[in-house]
Amino acid sequence: MTDGAVAAVAAPRPDGTAAAATAPPRRAAAKAAARRGTLAGWLLLVPALAAYVSFVVWPLIQGVQYSFYDWNGIGVARWVGVDNYLTVFTDPDLLGAIRNAFVLIAFFTIIPVGAGLVLATLIRGLRSKAFAASAQTVLFLPQIIPLAAAGIAWSWMYAQTGAVNQILGWLGLGWITRPWLADYGTALPAVGLIGSWVLTGLCTVLLLTGLGKIDVSLYEAVRLDGAGWWREFFTITLPGLRQEIAVLVTVTVIAALSSFDIIYTSTQGGPGRATLVPGLSIFRIGFTQSDVGLASAFGIVLMVLVLVVVLPIQRLSRASDS
Repeated sequence: MTDGAVAAVAAPRPDGTAAAATAPPRRAAAKAAARRGTLAGWLLLVPALAAYVSFVVWPLIQGVQYSFYDWNGIGVARWVGVDNYLTVFTDPDLLGAIRNAFVLIAFFTIIPVGAGLVLATLIRGLRSKAFAASAQTVLFLPQIIPLAAAGIAWSWMYAQTGAVNQILGWLGLGWITRPWLADYGTALPAVGLIGSWVLTGLCTVLLLTGLGKIDVSLYEAVRLDGAGWWREFFTITLPGLRQEIAVLVTVTVIAALSSFDIIYTSTQGGPGRATLVPGLSIFRIGFTQSDVGLASAFGIVLMVLVLVVVLPIQRLSRASDS
């Protein structure tokens, strides 16, 4: 066969037969590359997935199982059905712990988010960027302090001779001084204010980040219409921070319902049961009273309560975005 004939045979035909012949190998190569990428992704995911299953999913399954037994953690477990759950919903002490946790939502969520909105708006309006950065750092410092250390420090300050009562005495309010954490009427609000102090910095910094994403021209437009600070806040700032507020409400509500560190180090649930919360109750029932079944049932109930409170918040946030 001559060179011209070979060239004529190898040359692509006008009807695209040669291109069609090369398409299947290319598709096969693309599918093989996609399979290799999927396999690599799963291999990278396996360590994290194994850790999640080992430390979250499996303990949760075991907790559900234990909640149907009367077991002290050592001896033979005895099936009791839903008796542990009935105890959770009928025991006055456990119901009181749940009620205290919901009271703490006001201190762990409403106060920090509200204060964070005000502080973020004020800091954003500061002309001195150095002062604004310093203010953010000072406000965020409580967030990096371990909660156990914060509880111990505030228990000292709340003492009869602590810093809080000394400041009140200097202000001429000595008549209201008291051992705040030892008073039945003030112990829970005093503990709640510790949570407010810890979480306000986090709320402020996150809301400041959200403010940075709002278009400045929107503020200029409402100012040209003669809007004041309040109208600017409710028409531009709040709608623009919807996502950040939803995240903060979710995080702080979970912190309130599952609080343990601050309560344990500052009051240990006292005086009496004035500051008893579900986390501390579960700890005492499981490790002090050795009632693993009841502790597991209370833990499951607490998880459900958190989901019942948090999921509607997430749903409302998505609905407002759509």
